[in-house]
Amino acid sequence: MSKNTPLGSWNNYVKELGLNLQRLRLERNLTQERVAYDAGLSRYTYQKFEKGESMPGTPANPSLHNIMAIAQVLGVSLEELLPSPWPDLRAK
Repeated sequence: MSKNTPLGSWNNYVKELGLNLQRLRLERNLTQERVAYDAGLSRYTYQKFEKGESMPGTPANPSLHNIMAIAQVLGVSLEELLPSPWPDLRAK
C-alpha cells in the first residue's frame, strides 16, 4: 500500500508509536508483561502495540483508553508518547 494513502500513513505512524513504547519501557527498565498488567492489557496485546500491528500485515489500532493507560504506566504525557506529526487520515 502506498505511503500516501491514509492506511499507509497510519501503518507508518503505529510502527513509530511502537518504537516509542519500546524505548520508553526500556528506559524505565520495565518488562512488556509489567506494562501490560499495570495498564490492564494482556501481554500479547501490548506486544502487538510495540510491533505496530494487530495481525501480520494489519496495522494496530489501539483505543484511546489503552494509549492513556500505557502513558500513565510509563509516566509520560500523550504528547511524549504519540509520534508527531499525526498522520493525515482523511479519505483521499
